[in-house]
Order: sequence, then structure tokens, then C-alpha cells
Amino acid sequence: MLTNEITIIGLGAGDLDQLPYGIYKKLTQTKECFVRTMDHPVITDLTALGTKFLSFDSIYEKHDQFEAVYEEISETLLSEAMNGPVLYAVPGHPMVAEKTVQLLLEKGPDRGVAIKLEGGQSFLDPLFQAVKIDPIEGFQLLDGTDLSPDDLHIRQHMIIGQVYDAFSASNVKLTLMEKLPDDYTVYIVTAAGSSEEKVTQCALYELDRQMELSNLTSVYVPPVKEEALQYREFSKLRQIIAQLRGPDGCPWDKKQTHESLKKYLIEEAYELIDSIDEEDDEGMIGELGDVLLQVMLHAQIGEDEGMFTIDDIIGGISAKMVRRHPHVFGDVEVSGEEDVLVNWQKIKEEENGQDADRDVSLLDGVEKSLPNLLRAEDYQKRAAKVGFDWGEVSEAWKKVIEEVQEFEDEMKDPNPNKDRIKSELGDLFFALVNVSRYYDIQAEEAVHKANLKFYKRFTYIEECIKKEEKNFSDYTLEELDSYWNEAKAKGL
Repeated sequence: MLTNEITIIGLGAGDLDQLPYGIYKKLTQTKECFVRTMDHPVITDLTALGTKFLSFDSIYEKHDQFEAVYEEISETLLSEAMNGPVLYAVPGHPMVAEKTVQLLLEKGPDRGVAIKLEGGQSFLDPLFQAVKIDPIEGFQLLDGTDLSPDDLHIRQHMIIGQVYDAFSASNVKLTLMEKLPDDYTVYIVTAAGSSEEKVTQCALYELDRQMELSNLTSVYVPPVKEEALQYREFSKLRQIIAQLRGPDGCPWDKKQTHESLKKYLIEEAYELIDSIDEEDDEGMIGELGDVLLQVMLHAQIGEDEGMFTIDDIIGGISAKMVRRHPHVFGDVEVSGEEDVLVNWQKIKEEENGQDADRDVSLLDGVEKSLPNLLRAEDYQKRAAKVGFDWGEVSEAWKKVIEEVQEFEDEMKDPNPNKDRIKSELGDLFFALVNVSRYYDIQAEEAVHKANLKFYKRFTYIEECIKKEEKNFSDYTLEELDSYWNEAKAKGL
């Protein structure tokens, strides 16, 4: 060996019979060897042959987080290498599920320490054999100490390593339960490929109860075959939409265009608002799904036409959110919500190439396809930013009264002009939007609530008439209005 050098060898996945001869020679001829853990069948056999092993097992007891354990191990080895060559042995193969090796490869060159890797059989081959799977079908190798639901692809074989004990097994169990049923069948594989190999089948909820304390333990999760369980996966939704639009898909879905779908997107958005107003969580799930369906259909049409895909949509919005939140994803500091909104608008203008030298109106950024009450509100907000706004809500209300008077004047004309009436009515609506804006109320939402109120009270009138087995024509307006007042008194 050279000075200032760490040689890393793998102890394989099983017992001494599976150890490569070159690794065996190196271990039997060395005076001492550092090992991440003594929990390996090869170490027991080699200790009996006289090899001295220096273990880092005690470091695991010092720290609550595995990251700190790996950091201390790597730093200790680098420090030892400054005094001479170091031999370091890890379970399996050095390049498979070994964080300490990755840290040494990263830090070594900067410290003037050469890092050499010398084989060893990984635990994967014997594990594939133990659970009888072919990895060509697709598999994931995941770290049990750092597992997230976002990592899980339930339609593939999943192998979760670094499941050292009941605590890590509990974390793995809880993470898997976010995507799989509590009674889903999983397998605990210990010492795969050795004479001590053990494969235990259990329900997911029993995972941490069945766990044996072993450095050679992995969890195998078979792929989900049941289609209903796959419905929670975004990839499955994408597949369903593609099939609906495919050659053998649905005639209605296949004929849709961006233009034909516009009305459905608006309808679904308002149905979602209804569920929000009613505080109906189950309804919100369904309506949000319907809104997402519209997004997916537009994305699939874009993909069918070769213009864009859902990946482009997700990539675009992800990049925009990071770009427009430098106070979260960057080093910009803000003192409150107002700073956030100012930064957002400034970044948006920069993205659109807007600056003081360009002949661009402040109002040009408002989408022309917005419902007109929303559009009026956005126009007023933009004008207010440069001081074109009433100072008090009472001034805005005076404008409403002025518009009402002008509208009344048009109504009193013995020869009313429809275009002028329409114009004055539009001015009145616009003035009312200004008043609602002062109270931070969206005029569109206020009208939406009024529509709901009208619906509830009118259907109450219908129910009353139906109970009396009569028709609307049997009632005077005053009688119908009394039912309306009843509905109002009932809080409808």
C-alpha cells in the first residue's frame, strides 16, 4: 500500500465461502482492519484465524442520526490515513448502500488521501435469489434510514436496505403505509446467500414486530398487481388518460380539443368553489380530481399533437415557484406578506421582459379570458399600485351612487337606448367591484354566493308548492315572496 491511502474492501453478502480469494488473502495477511460493524459472519470466521478488526459499532451509540455516525467514521478513517495506509472493510460491496464510502470518495482527494476500492459481492444477487425475483422487471434499491413516500414506485420490486433495527423498521413501515394497505405482504430477508439466510413473510403492520436486530437485514416489497391500489399513483392516472385518448379509447375523449374543453374547466372550478364554501372535504376530493382531469386532458392533447407534455407543465410550474420564492429557495430576506407580493410582481415583470423603457400598459398583464368581474378587479388593483385609486371606501361608494343615478336617467328616457343602458349598467358593476375590493372581497365570489343563496331559497319555494300539490300559476307574487321570506328566516 501507499502512504496516505485508504483501501476499501467488501466482505460480501454471505459467509467465508463466498469471499473472493483476493479479499481473503488481504484480510488474513493484514495486521489490523477497520470495519464499519462487527455484525457480519465473515468477521467471526476471520477473527478465529487471527485477523484483528477495529470496529465502529460504538459510534452508533453516540449519535441519534445516521448522518452523524457516517461523518465520524469517515473523519476517523481520514485521520488514520495521515499516519499510514488504512484497510477498511464494509458489508457487501463498497459501492452498494455504503454512505461512509461515498463520504470518503468525496473528501479523500481534498485531504490528499487516495481512496482505492477492491470488490466484494453485494447483497443484491443473493437477495434476488432468496426472494426469487428477476430485476429486469424493474426494481428500486432504497435506503431505509432516509425513506420518503415520494421515493416509492409501488409497481416495481422494492428492496429497502439499511434496516438495522426495530426503530428503522418502524419508520420504513409507516412510510410504506402511506401508499400500501396495512396488511400488504412484505418480506424480511436476513443474511441472504449465507448459511444463516432467513426469509420471513409478514403483513406490513407487523414489520417492526418481526424485525431481528441485524446489519444484514433488508426488506423486500413485491410490486402491486391489484389495479385499484395503483389508482393513487400519478403514473397510473397518466396511463389512464393516454388510454382514453388512444386508438381504442373513448369516442368523446378522443374528439376533445383545447377549445372544446374550456367550458368544462370553468364549470369544474366553480363546482370546487361550491365544495369549499360548503366545507365538504369529500366533495373537495372529487372536485379537485375533476379539475386535475381537465389539466391531464389538456396535457394529453398537447402530447398527442407533439406540442408539450405533462412533464413540461410540471417542470414549468416547479421552476416558476422556485424562481418566484427567493425568500424560501434563495437568500432573499422578507419582513412580511407585502414584501413577498412586491418581489413576486417584480420577478414576474422581469420574466415577461417588462421595464420602464418599453411601451407596455400596466393593464396588459391581466388575462383577457378571465371572468369580467375578476378582470375588473385586477385592472383596479394594478391602477391602485400607481396611486390611481380612491383614498376612502366612502369615495368609491359615492361613485356607485353616481352610476346608479346615471342608470336611472337612462331608464327614465321615454325612448330608452339599449346600448346606453348596457354601458351605464356596466359602469355600475365596475364601480361595485371597486367597493368590494376595499373589503378584500372578490366580486365574482360574492355573486357566486348570491347565486347559491338564490338557488336554495327558490328550491325551498318549489318544495312548498310541491307539498301543497299546486303550480306556480296558483300563487300571487306576494304569496311566493312569503315563502322566500320563510326560507330567509331559516337561514337559507
